[in-house]
Amino acid sequence: MAVNVTTDQTFEKDTANGVALIDFWATWCGPCRMQSPVVEALSEDMTNINFFKMDVDQNPETARHFQIMSIPTLMVKKDGQVVDQIVGYHPAEQLKQILQQYTD
Repeated sequence: MAVNVTTDQTFEKDTANGVALIDFWATWCGPCRMQSPVVEALSEDMTNINFFKMDVDQNPETARHFQIMSIPTLMVKKDGQVVDQIVGYHPAEQLKQILQQYTD
């Protein structure tokens, strides 16, 4: 499975069902560029989760609504409800452990 792009306009619909991980990032953010391939790899491994990325500079409304103050921030939603927010770079194994608790 791939990481899909979500926007201010599509965010709620995109993340309404199942478990979703949303990577809030920006092009100028070094740690975001490190986190991105980790999220890509997880999307290939954890096909029961919907993976999205959102550029906070191009989509400020959603970032503001959820008070995203630092990036990268990884938000986990389950059936449309925010269940976790993970701030900063995290390696794949750590993220996998966090995500598994929402899929079991």
